[in-house]
Amino acid sequence: MRTQVVIIGGGPSGLLLSQLLHNTGIESVILERKSRDYVLSRIRAGVLEWGTVEMLRKSGAGNRMDREGHPHNGTYLSARNRGFRIDFTELTGKQVMVYGQTEVTTDLYAARDATGGIIIHEAEGVTPHDLDTDAPFVTYMKDGSEHRIDCDFVAGCDGFHGVSRKSIPSTVLKEFEKVYPFGWLGVLSETPPASPELIYANHERGFALCSMRNPTLSRYYIQTPVDDPIEKWTDDAFWDELRRRIPDSVAETMVTGPSIEKSIAPLRSFVAEPMRWGRLFLVGDAAHIVPPTGAKGLNLAASDVHYLYEALTAHYQGDSAALDGYSGAALARVWKAIRFSWWFTTLMHRFPGQSDFDQRIQESELAYLEESRAAQEVLAENYVGLPY
Repeated sequence: MRTQVVIIGGGPSGLLLSQLLHNTGIESVILERKSRDYVLSRIRAGVLEWGTVEMLRKSGAGNRMDREGHPHNGTYLSARNRGFRIDFTELTGKQVMVYGQTEVTTDLYAARDATGGIIIHEAEGVTPHDLDTDAPFVTYMKDGSEHRIDCDFVAGCDGFHGVSRKSIPSTVLKEFEKVYPFGWLGVLSETPPASPELIYANHERGFALCSMRNPTLSRYYIQTPVDDPIEKWTDDAFWDELRRRIPDSVAETMVTGPSIEKSIAPLRSFVAEPMRWGRLFLVGDAAHIVPPTGAKGLNLAASDVHYLYEALTAHYQGDSAALDGYSGAALARVWKAIRFSWWFTTLMHRFPGQSDFDQRIQESELAYLEESRAAQEVLAENYVGLPY
């Protein structure tokens, strides 16, 4: 088989890239190690920057999002059980969209199916070859046989543990990492959201977040040790601890219920440079990871897709300069999002050994945010998404 672009990884970034390339007449094949059902079972965040919203619309996969998604004009921050609001629309003229990543993936699958896109699931042993030549190819195993796809370029959309980043020589690749000394215990419940907009809470007992998927499905998080046994956190224990950390006015009125999903996720910041080597381009989690504070993971993947889609389109129209500049352009935005996520994480969480002085500094910074329009503009500009 031959195609123009082989995309390794069938998550939202790979699907979005494939769909956008199709709309410009560029052929692609997606190789995904897992089944479609597995990909669609992944529970992920659901706050979309407006740039991501516009890209989904441009791809032709945004109709259901526009019908069922929930635009948010702001968010709440709190300290010492009292909150205040940051108004995104007033400060930046932009919004964010609450729409689950599973729904985004479902819509992108439907768009690729409608246009005859080739997605090969349960492709084992995917291996890129000759990436530093003009004739790269990718091999994989399927149904006991080895298959080969010749191509012009390979897009590595296969996540942190995928093969793509590992295909860059260690003499070329440089990695930057910060591992945070805590995790997020997340609970999904069939209850109405505690607030019409997200609440990020700083508390001397640790961070908490009130989020949502839709009017009847809520997502809540509390900071815990990353190695906490999940069995320790019964539903009652979780709800009691959440209520201790969020604004009193919300804790008194929120509706609780049985959890339908519960897990603890570690937090890290990670960046790999460069994001291009030869004919290979890294996209999304294959190149960078952010802590979920600030909801930048899927949105950074979408911005990578934007830069790569634009560069490949220009290349096939006779201008390869953007391909040469892909890594630099993508990384410039990545590092700004890494900085924002690190700043927001360090502001809102309690770190091991944190003193009363440290806690007061966090609370004072939040008080400054409440009082300063300039500080709010900086937060809002980063939260709704920096321009591409």
